[in-house]
Amino acid sequence: MSDSVRHGTLARTDRKRIDAMYHAFVRARIRALFHAASTADSATILAGFAPRFEHIFLGDHALGGTRTSMAKTRDWYDRLYRLLPDIGFEITRIAVKGWPWATLAVIDWTERNSGTDGVVTTNAGCHIVEIAWGKITRLTIVTDTAVLQKTLDRLAAGGVAEAHAPPITG
Repeated sequence: MSDSVRHGTLARTDRKRIDAMYHAFVRARIRALFHAASTADSATILAGFAPRFEHIFLGDHALGGTRTSMAKTRDWYDRLYRLLPDIGFEITRIAVKGWPWATLAVIDWTERNSGTDGVVTTNAGCHIVEIAWGKITRLTIVTDTAVLQKTLDRLAAGGVAEAHAPPITG
């Protein structure tokens, strides 16, 4: 047996290659999910969640709160697309760590939308995503809530009552 095999050098090299391939797969999947989010394809997004999950949007506003059921999460995406029907995301960075049973991904993004009133706004934020065996077990959405609140206030002032509705939770 060669020294490299005996001392685990080959195994470490193989692990690094496998790790890089897996992380590339996760990044590609995340890009696909953000494309779905930018085209109001909530069915594709929802299919990415594990049977048990948490969907969290930080802040006390119409899009805030924590959801752990598929029905409530579907309701949340329906509300998102009613309030911001043309929301679009541009990913600026994806960082991935871990293995298939415990993967952590952090995605930085900017988004653009014109609400229901046609006024274009932009915001920036990140998604913190925990993944196990290819399914999302926890999604935390962090954004500049002051910018979002201004958008929601503007929509509410224009007659969109749902912009000031209580968060969808449960």
